[in-house]
Order: sequence, then C-alpha cells, then structure tokens
Amino acid sequence: MTANHFLVLSAALFIIGMMGVLTRRNVLVIFMCVELMFNAVNVSFIGFAWEQNSLVGQTFALFIIAVAAAEAVVGLGIIMALSRRLDTVDIDKVRELRE
Repeated sequence: MTANHFLVLSAALFIIGMMGVLTRRNVLVIFMCVELMFNAVNVSFIGFAWEQNSLVGQTFALFIIAVAAAEAVVGLGIIMALSRRLDTVDIDKVRELRE
C-alpha cells in the first residue's frame, strides 16, 4: 500500500461527508457527515505518517479523535435540546429560531 491508497480513501470519505452536509436537512445526519469528514482527515494523516514511518500523523489522529469525542458530546446535547424544544430536527425549523 502507498499513501495514494490512503489519500483516495480519504478523499472519497470527505466528499461523501461534504455531499451529506450540503444535501441533507436533518441536523443529526449533518452532524454525522461532519464526523465522517473528520475521519477522512484522520485517514490522510495516518496515510502520510505510514509512508514516512513517523508517529506524528498517528498522534494528530488520536488528538482529532479526542477533540471529535468532546465535540460529539456537545453537539448531541445541542441537538437533543433543539429536538425537545422544537419537536423536530429539521434544519429549516432551526433556522426559523434565529428570526
């Protein structure tokens, strides 16, 4: 395996996540797509580190996983509060909250 394999997988995951963010209206699905994009970045870091026999990429990946876990807790809490307050997780209804 080369870094190209990792980069192709990373690009595919990132594009799938980006398409999900751009096309979906459910806040929970958008949140999961953002997490998929974070994992795509992790795969690219690990791919570059694997090719150069370095642990720096793996260290960054572990740091990103820790940050993503904290972000997931906060994000899911906000989504739960919105769903209880608005009885929906539709992004259009959340936008109405600003107005």
